[in-house]
Amino acid sequence: MSNNKQDVPKSVIGRIVALVTIVIALFLAMKFLPVQQWLRTFNDWVAQMGTAGIFIFIGVYAVATVLLAPGAILTIGAGFAFGLWKGFLAVSGGATIGAALAFLVARFIARDKIEAIAQRNDKFRKIDNAIGKQGAKLIFLLRLSPVIPFNLSNYFYGLTGVRFWPYVLVSWIGMMPGTFLYVYIGTASKASVAAAAGGEAIKHGWQYWMFLGVGLAATIVVTIWVTKIARDALKKTADV
Repeated sequence: MSNNKQDVPKSVIGRIVALVTIVIALFLAMKFLPVQQWLRTFNDWVAQMGTAGIFIFIGVYAVATVLLAPGAILTIGAGFAFGLWKGFLAVSGGATIGAALAFLVARFIARDKIEAIAQRNDKFRKIDNAIGKQGAKLIFLLRLSPVIPFNLSNYFYGLTGVRFWPYVLVSWIGMMPGTFLYVYIGTASKASVAAAAGGEAIKHGWQYWMFLGVGLAATIVVTIWVTKIARDALKKTADV
């Protein structure tokens, strides 16, 4: 019996070390490889693919999320490549799938062993149960107000007691404001580039550009406002 009790913590440590090693290796790879240039090239290529490009983009975005690639380039690029609404849907789908996959990787590697320890330690079990009950709410607030980086947080949440489908749902909804903002920036940038190049967009009157500018400003204001609400809610949760 004593050997079993000693083996469980060792197994947990080994699995968590393996997960941390994987995450660090991915982080270093994304830092030192020319990933940003690859992503820009991909955005240019996928923009020419039509409807098929949207589905390719979703798949690549999901994989990029798991690999800890910088998402802002792809997100803004989606607005540039597909426009506001198609770009928003593509990023929302890709980010949610990627978040789910990273969550499952962490859960598959270490979560079962963490549960084994929780069953043997009353205090740890209570904390783990509390995270399981409040986890979806906290994750939703953290998605609105990202205290920890999005790509890394997906792995962290997989180690908690939160259930998978509530996690996916609140992640999808919570990421929407930020996603909309970045895609909108990409859409506005495309219109500006086309205008500067003397393309079709230059034919639009001042009303069009005022609408575009006001829309971007409003999106930024709403995103900041939602973020502030989320931060205040997180503080109240921490004080409880």
